[in-house]
Amino acid sequence: MLKQTEGSHAVAEAIALCRPQVVCAYPITPQTHIVEGLGEMVKSGELTGCEFINVESEFAAMSVAIGASAGGVRSYTATSSQGLLFMAEAVYNASGLGLPIVMTVGNRAIGAPINIWNDHSDSMSVRDAGWIQLYAETNQEALDLHIQAFRLAEELACPVMVCMDGFILTHAYERVDVPSQEEVDAFLPPYAPRQILDPAEPVSMGALVGPEAFTEVRYLAHHKQLRALDLIPALAAEFKRAFGRDSGGLLRTYRTEDAETIVVSLGSVNGTVQEVVDEMRARGTRIGSVSICSFRPFPLETLRAALGHAKRVVVLEKCLAVGLGGIVSDGVRKSLSGIQLKGYTVIAGLGGRAITRASLTRLFEDAERETLEPVTFLDLNTDIVNHELERERQERRTGPTAEAILRRMGTVASRIG
Repeated sequence: MLKQTEGSHAVAEAIALCRPQVVCAYPITPQTHIVEGLGEMVKSGELTGCEFINVESEFAAMSVAIGASAGGVRSYTATSSQGLLFMAEAVYNASGLGLPIVMTVGNRAIGAPINIWNDHSDSMSVRDAGWIQLYAETNQEALDLHIQAFRLAEELACPVMVCMDGFILTHAYERVDVPSQEEVDAFLPPYAPRQILDPAEPVSMGALVGPEAFTEVRYLAHHKQLRALDLIPALAAEFKRAFGRDSGGLLRTYRTEDAETIVVSLGSVNGTVQEVVDEMRARGTRIGSVSICSFRPFPLETLRAALGHAKRVVVLEKCLAVGLGGIVSDGVRKSLSGIQLKGYTVIAGLGGRAITRASLTRLFEDAERETLEPVTFLDLNTDIVNHELERERQERRTGPTAEAILRRMGTVASRIG
């Protein structure tokens, strides 16, 4: 059924169609509308057979999800930013125990300084926690990925994180196609747990494992992710046959067949990137783009095939590895081992800064001229940065950097030297 709705509400409807038995929730912007929507559906009786549990923290939310999943029921939660960091210990426990929990991350920057807007700092901070990470480009894909996520999680006994850009997607109203309950039931069978805590057949879960077996346990978690490299595209293909549209998979290419420059990115920014690609193509520039959906596991071979014929690759990242540069770029470089082409990392959109067509056009033109720095910060205000560096050089007691910059920009009504 086609309807105009908010991204968060679309995801809430998708989760409800997957028949969760436990939803544990703690609100944090910008994912709050998802769990609010699910709570309303449980209270009204629209979503039956589900217990909605209000918890006192994000750590408690993941802990409840772990307990519910270990008890043999389909479990779901959602979080963002500092909330994800607060539950980090339990996030590792969920994957270490092989529990097929599905969680939405409404991507948001991590403070300090405090920032509620979108970038990918939160989910990237737990990229190696053992969860599959899928990134949605549109609200339709966010809806579809959650339906695929439960199937993927339960076939592999591995938790899945569906990441959607905070505010850009979570709060945007778009037309989406919401499937029927019958369609989802045909794609997603009832939950049949691989392991369960049953008093009639007691077992231990999460037991102490010493050096004699820990490597093997971790290898098997790694092996699940490698299996997912085959299962993710297989489920996407099955989803297309059942629902009639492309969603998910490992990655998608756009006008890359003869491209000399290829842009690689994750999430909603791909829509803007594709618009710029079209504009530059109309002027004769051979450029294309790749949208990565599966960041964990990382699609090394598939990406290598998509990029191998290009002259240069620009990796557009909405996260910063402080002291290093890019995060996604590391996977891209590994996929291109032995292939000689120019590679650039571009840090963009941190803390919700707009990524405009004009800025991307200038960026891609500089890449074509090969005048970019290996690590570039899109639209960096160098005057502000240089002033702050000079102030720090001259003064021992400089005070908080963030507040000094805001005063310099006139955002805070006070004076700095």
